[in-house]
Amino acid sequence: MLRKFPRPIKRIVIKVGSSVIATYRMKPRTARLRSLAEQISQLRKRNIDVILVSSGAIVLGMGEVRAQARPGDVASLQVMAAIGQTVLMRTYGDLFHKYKTKCAQVLLTWDDFDERRRYNNARNTLEAILDRGVVPIVNENDTISTDEIKFGDNDKLSAFVASLVNADLLLILSDVEGFYDLKSGNKKIFKEIKEITKEIEGLAGGTTKKHMAKGGMSAKLEAIKIASHAKIPCVIANGETKDVLKRVLKGDPIGTLFLEKEDKLLSRKHWISFGAKPKGTIFVDDGAKNVLLKGGKSLLLVGVIKWDGHFKVDDVVRVCDKEGQEIARGITNYSVSDLHKVGERKGMREVIHCDDLILSER
Repeated sequence: MLRKFPRPIKRIVIKVGSSVIATYRMKPRTARLRSLAEQISQLRKRNIDVILVSSGAIVLGMGEVRAQARPGDVASLQVMAAIGQTVLMRTYGDLFHKYKTKCAQVLLTWDDFDERRRYNNARNTLEAILDRGVVPIVNENDTISTDEIKFGDNDKLSAFVASLVNADLLLILSDVEGFYDLKSGNKKIFKEIKEITKEIEGLAGGTTKKHMAKGGMSAKLEAIKIASHAKIPCVIANGETKDVLKRVLKGDPIGTLFLEKEDKLLSRKHWISFGAKPKGTIFVDDGAKNVLLKGGKSLLLVGVIKWDGHFKVDDVVRVCDKEGQEIARGITNYSVSDLHKVGERKGMREVIHCDDLILSER
């Protein structure tokens, strides 16, 4: 029985892991990438927008310099990424050219999502590339990224990109057949998962190929949470499967389908919840906590008991209770210096307006 998606797939984000791109000798898997380029080119001919989020720069860089182990320091990783990114894009460029398709390199850091203006600029750039019938190939800008501005893995990056461009599907291609039910005793694959529960999270693990990749299934689940809250269904499938793109879009029940959340977070609230990195924390008393948890209420000054961090007006901050448990995130109307100066609290402007606040139990 064919799988049915909630809506026609007119725009798809495809994330390809390092294990799909590179061999154990850290060289491009040319035959596999050729098949991927051919399938993507065929989708473009059907007027389906495709955004490719591609890992592989660091491992291909390691292959170029014949490194035996993945470096542990940031500077060396940046060198590997700089070397490998040229190999990666040259490979994609040559392969797509054979199928008369053009591609474009787009390198992003978390700062491009963290700051609202840059977030909108990134969206406009990707839309402009797609409007020209070109395939954007997105990767994290590892050559300049530090721990403070890194996504951590391209699974999360692909989810942000899917949310950014309002994709109809996020397809994560890896070296596994899908999400396994390890409790079944025979590595049975879930065909469909409606919600990522604590039990599902408990079945996930990290990567076993630390010289090539970072993340593993746990990282993929975190990415799927981000996409599903933007009402984007996700599929995890094996990148080695023959005609994998064609089959997934046809509805063949390969891999694991993760259904989207019924209630979509609006773009601005999705950015607050997932895209922006909080610049500080505001602590509230029990009264404010109870009011906020009911939903639809603003955070008032009278409920604030202390704060931490170096945030400015319009920064995203965490809202925590007295024990430090996060209950919400939102855009603050006050800077740290403003809060230090405030005297009378009644009748003052709200700290976070309800339209700019999202509860953390997502």
